Parts: sequence; structure tokens; C-alpha cells
Amino acid sequence: MSLDSVISPQLETESIKELERILSVKDFQAKLVGANGEKITIPEPIYQVLLQVVHAMASGKAISIIPQQQELTTQQAAEYLNVSRPYLIKLLEQGEIAYIKVGSHRRVRFDDLMKYKQQRDTERSKFLDQLIAESQEMGFYE
Repeated sequence: MSLDSVISPQLETESIKELERILSVKDFQAKLVGANGEKITIPEPIYQVLLQVVHAMASGKAISIIPQQQELTTQQAAEYLNVSRPYLIKLLEQGEIAYIKVGSHRRVRFDDLMKYKQQRDTERSKFLDQLIAESQEMGFYE
């Protein structure tokens, strides 16, 4: 499975924004129409994913869809966290992120990577809140 990101070309921006507008209509039941004219209602979970993808693409963001149980290479995991591969290896060796060995290669499960990222983001948020509170007490931040 490829983990390459997809970003919409400039020429398709208007079409994507129109699709976003249509999908954002409340009580809208989206249907998929096949080449032969056959129609099928898009199930709600798929509709929600589609809506998120279209919204992100309309905002100019790149999209990657990764199954939760997907195992990533260390390079892919590092790119996802936006860190260097050597730094990721350090995190793995310190036990910060769980990994498995496949032969001589390390693999990181995507859900383990997400747990680490959520934990890291929570810690960063707490630290920033603490820093702001201290700055306010000292009169540096209003």
C-alpha cells in the first residue's frame, strides 16, 4: 500500500470547493452513480471520511489515508511525525514508541505512532499553558 500524499492540482480547486459545498448540505444523502447509471447510497462512515478528505483538499492540504493496523517503515513514521529518521530511531530505542522487527528492519504500527503523537501533543499543550500562566503572573503576557 502506498502512503504517498495526494494534493489537488490548481485546475481542480473550483471543482473540489463545489463538491465540498454540496457535501456540506445538512440532511444530504450522497449517492454514487456508476458509469452504467446504477446508483448506490454512500454509507455514513464512508461519507464522513469523504467529507473530511474533500474539506482538507479544498483548504489546500495534502491527504494520506492510512489503515490503523498499517505497519510503517522508520522513514515513513519519521515523515509522519515530521522528525528525522535518526531521531525516530532514538525514540524507538528509548521505548517511547512501540515497534516490531521484521528481519533486521524496524516497523512501527500506525496506531502506536498515533498514540505517541497524541501524547506528545497533549504534553506540549500543557507545557504551553503553563508557560503562558507563568508569563501572565510575571506581567510579560496579557
